[in-house]
Amino acid sequence: MSKMIEVEIDSVRVSLTNQQRIVILKQVNRERYLPIWIGLYEAEAITIALQSIQIARPQTHDLFKTLIQSLNAKLIQVEVSSLSDDVFYGNLVIEVDGNRKYVDCRPSDALALAVRMHAPIMVAEDVMEQAGIVPEEDISDQDAAELDARFSSEIEAGDLDVFEDFLQDFDLDDFGSDEEDT
Repeated sequence: MSKMIEVEIDSVRVSLTNQQRIVILKQVNRERYLPIWIGLYEAEAITIALQSIQIARPQTHDLFKTLIQSLNAKLIQVEVSSLSDDVFYGNLVIEVDGNRKYVDCRPSDALALAVRMHAPIMVAEDVMEQAGIVPEEDISDQDAAELDARFSSEIEAGDLDVFEDFLQDFDLDDFGSDEEDT
């Protein structure tokens, strides 16, 4: 079994281009993210649990929570265990009578259950290596000052003849008027 990395739900977002939902998992203690496309209903189920919204009737994930608790079982963790052909695979790791059971499930369902049961969320290291995103570092103030000084000196020492030629040859009359002659 692959080494597992703990993550937390950073956010649930809507793609501006196609209105699909994305859950963003963030590695604990590191700036590395794992985006997973999920369905509308799963996004809603995760968001309802994250925001502790009370609903009139239990949803499917609430039913699973109740079922696990009524069987005196414990949700040890949920896992995003693999990625194949752009499809993520997951497991519920449940302990029943001292025995661990791995239950295959969609990661989105596992996440909705993890939020409700306050269970750790784990991602296989090879999945993070394959699909994780590390944001580019912001440049430091010192680096920004050095870049600014370098560009300022290049402009001062640079050849601005191209711009001077353009401005000398520029004639507003060449563009005409937007108003029609009457």
